[in-house]
Amino acid sequence: MEIKKDQYHLLIVDDEESVRQSLHNWFLEDGYYVKTAKDAYEALAIMEQESWHLVLLDIKMPGMDGIELQRKIKSFNKDIIIIIMTAFASVETAVKALKQDAYDYIVKPFNPDDLSRLIRNAIKQIELRSENIQLRQKINKLEQRDELIGNSEQIKHVMNLVKTVAPSNSTVVIRGESGTGKELVARAIHCHSNRRYHPIIPVNCGALSETLLESELFGHEKGAFTGAQSMRKGKFELADQGTLFLDEIGNISQKMQMELLRVLETKQFTRVGGNQLINVDIRLICATNYNLEKAVEEGNFREDLYYRINVFTIVLPPLRERRSDIPLLAQHFINKYSRAMNKAITEITPEALNILIHHEWPGNVRELENAIERAMVVGKPPTIVPENLPFQLTTRSSEPTLDTLDSVEKKHISYVLSKSAWNISQAAKILNIDRVTLYNKIKKYGIQK
Repeated sequence: MEIKKDQYHLLIVDDEESVRQSLHNWFLEDGYYVKTAKDAYEALAIMEQESWHLVLLDIKMPGMDGIELQRKIKSFNKDIIIIIMTAFASVETAVKALKQDAYDYIVKPFNPDDLSRLIRNAIKQIELRSENIQLRQKINKLEQRDELIGNSEQIKHVMNLVKTVAPSNSTVVIRGESGTGKELVARAIHCHSNRRYHPIIPVNCGALSETLLESELFGHEKGAFTGAQSMRKGKFELADQGTLFLDEIGNISQKMQMELLRVLETKQFTRVGGNQLINVDIRLICATNYNLEKAVEEGNFREDLYYRINVFTIVLPPLRERRSDIPLLAQHFINKYSRAMNKAITEITPEALNILIHHEWPGNVRELENAIERAMVVGKPPTIVPENLPFQLTTRSSEPTLDTLDSVEKKHISYVLSKSAWNISQAAKILNIDRVTLYNKIKKYGIQK
């Protein structure tokens, strides 16, 4: 790591003028920005005027000694690196200084090369700390881009649930139709959690056979099966200290359900073909568009695993139930693909937007994004027009069906109850009504579970 020494401010505090002068000259010649102070009071006055990265501090000084000065410095800036200098090889004094968060100590008389090496190592720590801060800032910016888009009451409710559950380590089940953004919600939970600086590892359980899923989750040892030419870590190990996101959890086999339950209860597993227990600390988030309650009743999903994962549930509304978010989503995708394609399309006409708003969106947000991407490809700057939209959107009728208001309301309430697994409190929140009103409407329309 290349060190730009002139960027670092070094303050030398010692009551011996010869020591101050020698150190000043050494480090000035090395290219550092250097100042000296003859005692603690002068040092504090200097530190009020400028910012400092490192302080070389003598222990024995008249008035306030080095230990007391170190305590005062750390009280207003804990990030300053302090190196203790002492002519007394006192282990007790050195230990006391280190307990107050001194970086290190060195005994006089010292070799200039040893002291220079100590300073260089201290600067490396400063730079690593700075890189860590920059990395965290980048992660914060990335997570902001992953926030759910929308101002509807349904999305506000989902985000409130995300922020409620994120700080805990509780397992979360995210439910919703395909394309509603279940992985996006999982990432939002992770980004608001204490595990945010560790990885979130997604696994699509529905896309893998039982054998492949087992190897994918637990890893395997060399020679565990034909083609296993080397040891491979599984997703559990890769997600250690972070979050494991299992999509389509309802599709895993009974054998995998049992193995998953064992890991969740013991926080241990073995790789395929291995016998060494591996400890793991993960937060599990699952997603499904499958009716887990029905699967449990039919014996296709273990009841004990269901209760183990179904600690906190978030139900995502389909896009057709939050049409007010479509203009915001459409503009978000226009901006996204405008940058990606370097194409100066920045708007959508009211006529094209009206088509989007009245479309049923069986593929939900994913389908909307696909429609905007296609429109960006075929469209001409600066605006998306109806002709740019996929054929099936422009030809589909935008007229509402001729159902009665009661019929529409009954269908909508039935759908929300089904998607929330008849959790009355949760369904009432999604519908933005109180529980009593919901019970009355269930009775009115004769809705049955």
